[in-house]
Amino acid sequence: MKKVDRAHYVRIKAAAYEDSPQSIGHSATISAPHMHAHATENLLSLLQPGYKVLDVGSGSGYSCAVFHQLIGNNGTVVGIDHIEQLVENSVDNLKRDGLEDAINSGAIKMITGDGRQGVAEHGPYNAIHVGAAAPRMPDVLIDQLATPGRMFVPVEKTGGYGQSIWQVDKDENGIVHKEELFPVMYVPLTERELQR
Repeated sequence: MKKVDRAHYVRIKAAAYEDSPQSIGHSATISAPHMHAHATENLLSLLQPGYKVLDVGSGSGYSCAVFHQLIGNNGTVVGIDHIEQLVENSVDNLKRDGLEDAINSGAIKMITGDGRQGVAEHGPYNAIHVGAAAPRMPDVLIDQLATPGRMFVPVEKTGGYGQSIWQVDKDENGIVHKEELFPVMYVPLTERELQR
């Protein structure tokens, strides 16, 4: 994370290093730095050189930059967001952060689309990070995990009372194990029409 300057990914540069989420427009936020650290640490064993990573709700592009620093130019980071302007802004942010070559080579791919459906054509993924709270466990994303693979995902609690981070592991045999880690508060993973 020290190799990625958060100031390139926020709207208010003076607040870039505050440990709090910040609006990036279109009812989206960049997560607080401590949440980026939790996600990265949780996925670290599967953020190895040459691996594939999917970042759902990629927003500002910050997580994509962090993941790229770990997996390198021989790996692939796919970021997906359903708001075209956020995707365009994230590409600009990544370029400002010196990652234009990674974008041009395809080591970082930023896609406009429904992240709830993942991006199967670039998978399977060793690691999947979901940056917004899913209303339920996203089975379609679990299907896109490699064997082995891990997903870090906030999910609404049953009944809609709060959210928790879940770690979803798929082992070498394709067996899935889900573990609830800790409570959080994320923006919802939703339809484009509801987010504008």
